[in-house]
Amino acid sequence: MTSSVTTPLADPARSRPRPALLVLEDGRAFRGEAFGAEGETFGEAVFNTGMTGYQETLTDPSYHRQVVVMTAPHIGNTGVNDEDAESRRIWVAGYVVRDPARVPSNWRSRRPLDEELREQGVVGISGVDTRALTRHLRERGAMRVGISTVETDPEALLDRVRGSAQMVGLELADEVTTSEAYVVPARPGEWGEKRFTVAALDLGIKSMTPARMAERGIEVHVLPATATLDDVLAVGDGAGPDGLFYSNGPGDPAATTHQIELLQAALERGVPYFGICFGNQLFGRALGLGTYKLTYGHRGINQPVMDRTTGKVEVTAHNHGFAVAWPEGVPLDHPVQTPYGSAVVSHVCLNDDVVEGLELRAPDSEGGGLLSFSVQYHPEAAAGPHDAAYLFDRFVTLMADRKGA
Repeated sequence: MTSSVTTPLADPARSRPRPALLVLEDGRAFRGEAFGAEGETFGEAVFNTGMTGYQETLTDPSYHRQVVVMTAPHIGNTGVNDEDAESRRIWVAGYVVRDPARVPSNWRSRRPLDEELREQGVVGISGVDTRALTRHLRERGAMRVGISTVETDPEALLDRVRGSAQMVGLELADEVTTSEAYVVPARPGEWGEKRFTVAALDLGIKSMTPARMAERGIEVHVLPATATLDDVLAVGDGAGPDGLFYSNGPGDPAATTHQIELLQAALERGVPYFGICFGNQLFGRALGLGTYKLTYGHRGINQPVMDRTTGKVEVTAHNHGFAVAWPEGVPLDHPVQTPYGSAVVSHVCLNDDVVEGLELRAPDSEGGGLLSFSVQYHPEAAAGPHDAAYLFDRFVTLMADRKGA
């Protein structure tokens, strides 16, 4: 006896590719197929060089208003799970991939990436020559872009792209921050119970950041981007926090004023400060330095950075389109005097010498000790690498020294 298996016929409506169009503001166009939600979206076109961690990328608030081009050709292999999201939602304005996985294959997967993009209303495009698109952005720089599944005329879409907002001049922290303060309690572990209390300003914070602090015995009070100095000083049962932290986030640091004034007030009071990414740029501006827009930015999990304090080279995770401008004519190894102490460059990118970290030190007459510091990259690195995790330990040591713990 023989048996047969009847295979269901494919749904023609599902199998038929949905055309999609991508147009850059300089007029270059790419055609492909819809990936995610149908509709139209606009943002700044940037590329990410990570070969893994796409779920963390999608849910990183720093990508708000940006259309992310993935340089790795095959995306979606591990699907989407319920554990790896870095925030409450997907923040990218659009998503561009070459070859999306047809079926996810991972024991933690709960749903396909395409389904998640559709459910969250994220318009994307697949089947695009992402290598050619990335090379174009490397040569011409990050620029505005539009993706549409409803427009077939590149010229018509180009008009709308050129009418969309540019990233320069945008203050976006208020659009991604928490609406209410909340606490991430310290986790008992090798550090014991709670050791320190930190006020963390949410400018687009990733969930792994307070988790890295909590596992080191830090109770983290996450505050909205609109928090005042009184809000910060109220942390720690009214005794004030042991430290102040500024998170990553989107937007132009030159368009931000409130958070800079708050940071300057905290530095005047001697509160130890640690900032990452956007927090590094705001630290620079609080110290009197400038910021500028990079041609195409650093985005990915394979950026080489040297810690100038140790000489160690780290492979790091990045996502930034702006950087701190060191004063013209001043060597990177020379300090700059500020109203709060001496500012020095602690980290540099080995690809292009971009300033990747700052330290604020006391005057030599007071011992020249570390007062505050920041880095441009992401030491929490949920998707890896973890070379820079020691920076959270450095923050602990800084607070312990000040507290005498």
